Amino acid sequence: MRNKFFKFFNVQRVNDVRQKEIYTAEPLVPEPSAFEVEMAIEYLKRHVSPGTDQVPEETITAGRSSTRSEIHKLINSIWNEEELSEEWKESIILRAYL
Repeated sequence: MRNKFFKFFNVQRVNDVRQKEIYTAEPLVPEPSAFEVEMAIEYLKRHVSPGTDQVPEETITAGRSSTRSEIHKLINSIWNEEELSEEWKESIILRAYL
C-alpha cells in the first residue's frame, strides 16, 4: 500500500511532503456579533410557549444587557466549537385545532 501511495503521488520520501495551506469548501463566516444577537432577541416571537428548555421568551426579551451579553457568549461558544447540545436539537411542534 505504501509503495502505491508513493508511486501515485510521485513522492520519494515522506519528509518531502508538507502541507502548506488548507483549503475548505466552506466560506469562513465570522462569529455572530453582539448586535446580531441583540436583533435576534428583538425578533423573537412574543407570547409563545417555552421550548424544551422551559425558558419563556419573556425572560430572554426582558433580560438586561448582562443577560444578553451572556447569551452572546454562549452563542459564540457554540459557533466556534461547532457543537450543539442534544437538547437544543429537539423541538416540539403543537398543532391547535379550533
